[in-house]
Amino acid sequence: MKKVLFVCVENSCRSQMAEALMRIHGSGSVDTYSAGSNPSGVVSPKAVAAMREAGYDLTLHRSKPLDEVIDMEYDIVVTMGCGDACPFVRAGKRVDWSIPDPKGMDLNGVRAVRDMIEDRVKLLLSRLQSA
Repeated sequence: MKKVLFVCVENSCRSQMAEALMRIHGSGSVDTYSAGSNPSGVVSPKAVAAMREAGYDLTLHRSKPLDEVIDMEYDIVVTMGCGDACPFVRAGKRVDWSIPDPKGMDLNGVRAVRDMIEDRVKLLLSRLQSA
């Protein structure tokens, strides 16, 4: 089973939605995690609302630091556009998606970010499954 870690600064919105969307579309074929380099301690209520619309209960998640995720080598670590703010994590591959930070966006903006993340998650999943 492939292991994927999604990282953003606060682990409040982007990485949380990416983890949830990988769980939805990966349906148990990928071990997926998320964390933040400087976690806010809360999952964004707007992310919770946007993911509820997608059929996922994000209230079961919590914002957590990188040192709380399992210490292993991930097949891929995906950063959400936080650049140097995301420290090194052992991974076979590391990519940055440069996803806009939805902090401060209205719900429609968060939905657009969710949809952008979903498209990239689906593409990543197809690549992982064909590798």
